[in-house]
Amino acid sequence: MSESKIREHIRFTGYVQGVGFRYRLSHLAQRYGVTGWVRNEYDGSVSAELQGLPEEIDQIIQQLQQDRYIEIQGMDRRKISMEETEYSFQVRY
Repeated sequence: MSESKIREHIRFTGYVQGVGFRYRLSHLAQRYGVTGWVRNEYDGSVSAELQGLPEEIDQIIQQLQQDRYIEIQGMDRRKISMEETEYSFQVRY
């Protein structure tokens, strides 16, 4: 099953800071068993790395897009190398 896991770096733009985005993403990642991290960037965007099954990552993004306080206007998604020793999700500051 771990062979089908992927890792993506995603940069979210829009109304994504000051709306509970990092907390919501962290909660969803833990719910789906996805590992990685999320952090606010100085330009107002939010960066994240998510590692899990592609459908789990897509489900997390879909739920973020449906949140009434978050407004994702753009996403830059790219696949990156897996972190084999990562076992949790964290909010970075």
